Amino acid sequence: MARWIVRALGLVVLALAAAGAWVYWGLTHHPDAASYATRAPGPARTNVRVTYLGVSTLLFDDGETQIMTDGFFSRPNPMELFAGKIAPNERVIEASLARAGVKKLAALIVCHSHYDHALDTAVVANHTGAVVVGSQSTANVARGGGVPEDRIRTPALGETLSFGKFRIRLLASRHVPNGYPTGTIDAPLEPPARANAWKLGAAYAVLIEHDGRALLVNGSAGFEPGALDGHKVDTAYLGVGALGKTTDGYMSDYWRETATATGARRVIAIHWDNFARPLDQPLQPLPQLVDDFPRSMDFLRRRGRETGVRIELPQGGQTFDAFASP
Repeated sequence: MARWIVRALGLVVLALAAAGAWVYWGLTHHPDAASYATRAPGPARTNVRVTYLGVSTLLFDDGETQIMTDGFFSRPNPMELFAGKIAPNERVIEASLARAGVKKLAALIVCHSHYDHALDTAVVANHTGAVVVGSQSTANVARGGGVPEDRIRTPALGETLSFGKFRIRLLASRHVPNGYPTGTIDAPLEPPARANAWKLGAAYAVLIEHDGRALLVNGSAGFEPGALDGHKVDTAYLGVGALGKTTDGYMSDYWRETATATGARRVIAIHWDNFARPLDQPLQPLPQLVDDFPRSMDFLRRRGRETGVRIELPQGGQTFDAFASP
């Protein structure tokens, strides 16, 4: 009898070891993005340039006005995330803004209030003079970091805000269904705080228009059915993080509700990178345990071929034409 117990315990130990090895591999294995990378951009067709700064941080610049989505640069590492509280890294933020050529931001538009979108909101706004645009939860992140009330805007869905020649509208969206914290931030959030204090709030797709051209920024791989119907754009910047862990049906629905609904002829994948990796290192996909990056990109490429939509994967710091379609 004792031998059976020993054997059973041995099997349990082996199973736990195998499970641990699988989790370790899933957390440390990052697929190669090189085969999906976009080549250097060609000549600009419009006077608006965009610089990709990782996750869903995008800097738009028409030579007169600069606006930005999200503005996340601190990128706390896993030890910081799981072992304690996090806060904006002002040194990293200032260096990142300088490297990107940010002078004075007219607006900082936050797609939703998770830390990988909103952690640095107040520091970026205070450093650049930007008006913070987003949900009531984002407003409380800004307030917690000392942004003056007259530089916080919480527009209604579809309301137009103008910054120079840029016209901005927030449209309903959702977060990719992967279990991240939902809920709202109901009081000013003062860092440091645990990562899950940055709750979702409302999630938006951002419609940006400039001189008769239009683009869409959807910061997460989620969608609100029908919310983008009737809004036509040249280019759609689509979050794809964790998309590869969803079902085939969900991926098809996401394409239909974003790329097809808007008539985009160019789709640029964003929020694909490992946001615990510092920005002074090359971007890499999220670990295999939380995403299946090759599956996402293969799906996008296949749909692009079928529908004549150009698919691009920008690299960190890459600047290219913001609006141009093929």
